[in-house]
Amino acid sequence: MTADAETTPDSPADEAWGRVDDDGTVSVRETDGWRVVGQFPDGSAEEALAYFERKFADLASEVTLLEVRHRRGGASAADVRKAARTVSEKLDGAAAVGDLAGLQSRVGALLDTLEQATETEAKAAKEAVDEAVRERTGIVESAEALAARDPKTVQWKQASGEMTALFERWQDHQQNGPRLPRSTGQALWKRFRDARATVDRHRREFYAELDEAHKSVRDRKARLVERAEALAPRGEDGIGAYRDLLDEWKSAGRAGKKADDALWARFKAAGDALYEARGVREAAEAESSREKIAARRELLEEARAVADERDLTKARALLTGIQRRWDDLGRVFPRDVERALDDDLRKIENALRSREEADWKRNDPETKARANDMTRQLTDAIDKLQQELDDARASGDEKAIAAASEALEARKVWLRALGG
Repeated sequence: MTADAETTPDSPADEAWGRVDDDGTVSVRETDGWRVVGQFPDGSAEEALAYFERKFADLASEVTLLEVRHRRGGASAADVRKAARTVSEKLDGAAAVGDLAGLQSRVGALLDTLEQATETEAKAAKEAVDEAVRERTGIVESAEALAARDPKTVQWKQASGEMTALFERWQDHQQNGPRLPRSTGQALWKRFRDARATVDRHRREFYAELDEAHKSVRDRKARLVERAEALAPRGEDGIGAYRDLLDEWKSAGRAGKKADDALWARFKAAGDALYEARGVREAAEAESSREKIAARRELLEEARAVADERDLTKARALLTGIQRRWDDLGRVFPRDVERALDDDLRKIENALRSREEADWKRNDPETKARANDMTRQLTDAIDKLQQELDDARASGDEKAIAAASEALEARKVWLRALGG
């Protein structure tokens, strides 16, 4: 007995995809005839045919799933193509009853489509890898540029931050970027690792040298602090020596902020003690000078009468007496007050000296003689010019009159200037 598979609306009964022989052998109809797919001896023909039809349905589901994955996108075309080839291999000689040729045709069409998509995808992947190589090479070159800088000129806090940022970029690119060819990736990593190690070595060497330099400066400044503190018993007399130590301190260099701050606090405290002693002394002197300052101001008031005294001899005697009492008062503190008072008295002294010099010039015999001789000459010239003017007027010569008048007036001006 032979049982044919149930027909569908699209296929007549004589085109059924499967049949079952009396011994339970199941065959599938293909283009070149029937092919045995298996036996099902322990059941009815309908059960045997249904079993192999389910096998076909499973294969059809796989094909449909591949088609859906391709349509929706997101999946790699190469991965879908690989899966499609696997399904194609399953369909070849599959133990299933159904339109296997139709499924194979669908899979073939899908493979044709995926081939072009795979080529496009491969090209894009290569471009992405090339771009990734360029980007990662840029990271490496930046790291190598840092490693090539002179360690003595590097701002290490900033440089360490830059290297950390480069390493984070490397990690992000490695985790989220496309996978590089093994040899290329390893070569770039070796360059980056070596540059990073060089920067780290330079940083350690720099700070080691800096620590050594700081230690030397710390020792030097510690000795300066001890010498400054030893000046305390000298009080104000130690200020000069302290200033010399301060010059040495300024040229000593840096010992690190924390150490510098601590040592400077001690050094400054030693200096403050010396200057405080001077401040105490100056305060005492200023207090003792209060009466002297008042006395000098009174003397200044007396000295203002010198300018009003017309008799220079009396004016000089008055000022000399004031100067003697001024000096008898002694030094005045603070010094700026003393200088201001001295300047006021000096103005009065200079004014009197100017008056005395002017008087001496007026009363100098030689000067008087020269002035008298000049007066006689001018008087004779004026008499002669007056005669010339009279003669010109008598003759009516206007030009001669103008010349004589001008010359005569000039000689009179000179005579008046000499007091004649």
